[in-house]
Amino acid sequence: MSDNNTEKEITRDDGSGLDRTLRPQTWEEYIGQTKIKENLKILLTAAKERGHAAEHVLLYGPPGLGKTTLANLVSKTLGTNMKTTSGPAIERVGDLAAILTNLSPGDVLFIDEIHRLSKSIEEVLYPAMESGVLDIIIGKGPSARTVQLELPPFTMVAATTRISLLSSPLRSRFSGGTFRLEFYADEEIATILKRSAGLLGVKTTDSLLSQISKRCRSTPRTANYLLKRCRDLAQLKGGELNEEIVEKTFELLEIDDLGLGQPDRAVLEAIIYKFKGGPVGLNTIAAATGEESSTIEDVIEPYLIRHGLLERTPRGRMASLEAHAHISKI
Repeated sequence: MSDNNTEKEITRDDGSGLDRTLRPQTWEEYIGQTKIKENLKILLTAAKERGHAAEHVLLYGPPGLGKTTLANLVSKTLGTNMKTTSGPAIERVGDLAAILTNLSPGDVLFIDEIHRLSKSIEEVLYPAMESGVLDIIIGKGPSARTVQLELPPFTMVAATTRISLLSSPLRSRFSGGTFRLEFYADEEIATILKRSAGLLGVKTTDSLLSQISKRCRSTPRTANYLLKRCRDLAQLKGGELNEEIVEKTFELLEIDDLGLGQPDRAVLEAIIYKFKGGPVGLNTIAAATGEESSTIEDVIEPYLIRHGLLERTPRGRMASLEAHAHISKI
């Protein structure tokens, strides 16, 4: 019976755990972010040799660059378990207390989207991070009293896409370092895709991987997503991955040769055709495209600006000459 259960477990992981399968399991498999890896390995190795819990670490940067993977590698390097939660999931002080008191000595606590913690929970977190104690207030009014619980030594790894929303006192508690993840070069993405293709059993070429890497917005998560969609279409067509399949996949996903999706082009087209290239305000663009202004500002604009397609001026957003040329040829 145990053999059958094992077989079922493996089958389930092959499907639902596909993203976990593609996630790097060693520092050598983790491509890019060289400086961050070097700093973390020094921090973790030194702590492990001293027999102490490593200091707390804060990782920030756009989504899909590998923050969760780095947290997993921290746990593997220390040889301890990792408990995972997120800012929105910790709604009450009791939630945080339950998580912290259930940690074993040396465990890694990974908090994703830490910028979404409430201020009251942040204040409880300060002594836990700094002194290893948890202050809990029991009762209300004059009869209220504070109970202090000793916590086991632990390492917190926190991740955020909005570091500006973190309070200064919370940021200062990450004594192990605050690290910003950078976007990946096309060559790094191609290397990541080559590994992913091997794990997925997809036969491909450097040329095809290069085509995908140029359209993934310099983000490994997006690159793996595009590779899987190309694989799906090749499977349905009953053949191997080729240039025709890759181009057809991008056509179906409405991704052009610069990696722009339909929402990106809609913003540029609105500025160019409706507002004569700008300048135009963010809220006006949002009204013209039907997108939330926060989505435009946080998701769409950074990529357009990074590729010189959009300019922010004191008077509003303007489409660059490159944007005019790109939109006109589509």
